[in-house]
Amino acid sequence: MYANTKNWITAGLVGLPLYGVLTLWSSLTPQPDPATQYDAWARFVTTNEYVIGHLLGSGLGLIAGIFGTFALGAYLASSRSAAIALTGMVVAVFGAALFLLPMGVSTFSAPAEGFGYIASGQRAAELAPSLAGQLFALTFLLVIVLSLVGNIILGIAIWRSGMLPKWTGALWAAAPLLMYVFGIIYALVIGVQSTPPTVPLGAALIVVAGSAILWRSYRA
Repeated sequence: MYANTKNWITAGLVGLPLYGVLTLWSSLTPQPDPATQYDAWARFVTTNEYVIGHLLGSGLGLIAGIFGTFALGAYLASSRSAAIALTGMVVAVFGAALFLLPMGVSTFSAPAEGFGYIASGQRAAELAPSLAGQLFALTFLLVIVLSLVGNIILGIAIWRSGMLPKWTGALWAAAPLLMYVFGIIYALVIGVQSTPPTVPLGAALIVVAGSAILWRSYRA
């Protein structure tokens, strides 16, 4: 039974590098800034590449990351950093699950808005502040906080586990800093509303760290 459980955990850890690869792929071509390039944005989001990239890249990648994070928590549950690992797992998975909500909106509503603009030549009307809009912004903010905190805690747990190379923990903790903190700083400084170049860099770190974690688990 124990060997079978280890096999399931190792299979789940495949989700870690897969999450990084799919996120990297989907973020290589950032969408135009709708605030300054609305026409280009509308034509970009109505392409098949956009929908496939969001559905299979961002969405499927996020789901793979959730399974991989569960497996990572289970793998570290027998280490000396078990309590920290399980805490980080819960926080990170909660953030990733919440991220599926705005991800779905971006995947399916943006093309509809783009097609509407192309057909009519008019931008979607600006909506008055509403509870839905406020909850959307709050959800996205909560996603950033939970994903950042949860994955940094996981990075610390990996570093202290004694079961995995410490450098994989450092890379894992650095990835959300690049994707979220430095991504927000870049967007504020440059003033664009598109995927910042720090996101694919963070995804690349996830690929490297996740692959090393998977390989160590397989060898063990």
